Amino acid sequence: MTLPTDASEAPESASEPPQPPVPTLRSPRDGVPAPVATDVELAQARDLLASGHGPVAVDAERASGYRYGQSAYLVQLRREGAGTVLVDPIDLRDLSDLSDTLAGVEWVLHAASQDLPCLRDLSMAPDLLFDTELAGRLLGHPRVGLAALVESELGIGLAKEHSAVDWSTRPLPGPWLAYAALDVELLVELRDRLDDQLVAAGKREWARQEFEATRTAPPPAPRVDPWRRTSGLHKLRKPRQLAAVRELWQARDQVARDRDVSPGRVLPDATVIVAGLHWDATAAELARLPAFTGRGARRHLSVWTRAVTSAQQLPDAELPSIGIALDGPPPPRSWAERDPEAAARLAAVRAAVAAIAAAVTMPAENVVPTDALKRICWTPPPERDLATIEATLRQLGARPWQVELTAAGVQAALAAT
Repeated sequence: MTLPTDASEAPESASEPPQPPVPTLRSPRDGVPAPVATDVELAQARDLLASGHGPVAVDAERASGYRYGQSAYLVQLRREGAGTVLVDPIDLRDLSDLSDTLAGVEWVLHAASQDLPCLRDLSMAPDLLFDTELAGRLLGHPRVGLAALVESELGIGLAKEHSAVDWSTRPLPGPWLAYAALDVELLVELRDRLDDQLVAAGKREWARQEFEATRTAPPPAPRVDPWRRTSGLHKLRKPRQLAAVRELWQARDQVARDRDVSPGRVLPDATVIVAGLHWDATAAELARLPAFTGRGARRHLSVWTRAVTSAQQLPDAELPSIGIALDGPPPPRSWAERDPEAAARLAAVRAAVAAIAAAVTMPAENVVPTDALKRICWTPPPERDLATIEATLRQLGARPWQVELTAAGVQAALAAT
């Protein structure tokens, strides 16, 4: 079936001949379906997807930057023989019927690690997974965004003007729904193209292991001291300043949670840092700071002033430390000063892995986990024979194909240093 397209202009270069225009897909081939929003419609969608065949393309839209958390506000599915289904999960928090219907079916997602958590919150989880973004990385494609891969592999452009909209908006505008439907329109076709390339490159088993690792990855452990991720925290050098940031961050997080608003929309990180720099300000002085004169900051000004006052009154024993206890090696930039031998090991191992990555045409971080390399170089095993290095890499999370590909090179680099 011919897809409705329009032609977009391709840039011209003085040193290269003009490229033919890439057709841009603007509307789904079957039209834009109305979002499923009731139990009856959900049952119909389940039966429709069950009538299809082959893999199912799946995507989810979140309201990152607008709402608190990473909940899905739209779920898109497309399967050959069934067409596209859009599900509004706001009133349908349990989509396990859809997941059960697709048991044993391969799910095709792009950058699956981003969407799987919010899908699991809706009781949706695949038995089999194909990740087109990860496949692109393993194949060494220079650009692995969905639009870039669709363009390079299928010769079709995808409009992306609605990628950062507030998906919690209701009703969802028609152009947004069309955009969402297009995200799964060509996903299975892209999957087939990339799968053929993986087979031709001898990387299909590597991809299978990576997809399975992504599918079965446990939820990340809660962050220790999440307030330390406040942008600009490096400007603060005193425990009392850090205490002000911590108290204000926690107060902001509670307000954001209660209002279901992104914390940055309640109070920007930059304003939190200003409060830390002025930790000893009185309530009146804090209110006069330019960072706190905006409408958003003043809406909960009493909350912010109480948080800063609380930091001022904390006993010294309850102040946060300047440094943090690391679960693993320190940042590599400090290795040369703290442990020159470890820095030399890391340089040698990185060079060996970079050569391997170049040989198989993929990014070094996909050849072996970066954290595993840092850990094995910072605290190498007492024995550095090949079998020990292989066992250590496996223990540190490397997949079997990664161990087979890199262990000898890592062992030789460690031995040489």
